[in-house]
Amino acid sequence: MNATTDLYRPRRKAALCGFLCLLAFGSLGWSPWLQAGRDIDQDEALALVEQGEVLPLQQFIDDAQQRFPGRLLEVELEWDDGRYVYELELVTRAGIVLELEYDAVTGKLLDVDEDD
Repeated sequence: MNATTDLYRPRRKAALCGFLCLLAFGSLGWSPWLQAGRDIDQDEALALVEQGEVLPLQQFIDDAQQRFPGRLLEVELEWDDGRYVYELELVTRAGIVLELEYDAVTGKLLDVDEDD
């Protein structure tokens, strides 16, 4: 064994350990890739509203327009970080594009980001 091989041995062990941890979490039904947002299609969104699982979209549009008058560009409902989130993108009268995130169950405004 040479000096170069010895330098990579700890990295190989760490990489193997990380890979095995991911496999173990996956076998338990948890995966870091599944934690990212999942888009909800319009049929599922309608069913969630009808079942009372999420609040109606119009409530969020009205709130966004009241806070930031302008034009609505896009709306998405996602399952993100263990909860339903409405994401509304709008352009204000000043021409600033904003993305608003709301908890779709409670109606709480979670975040406002200025889009580039």
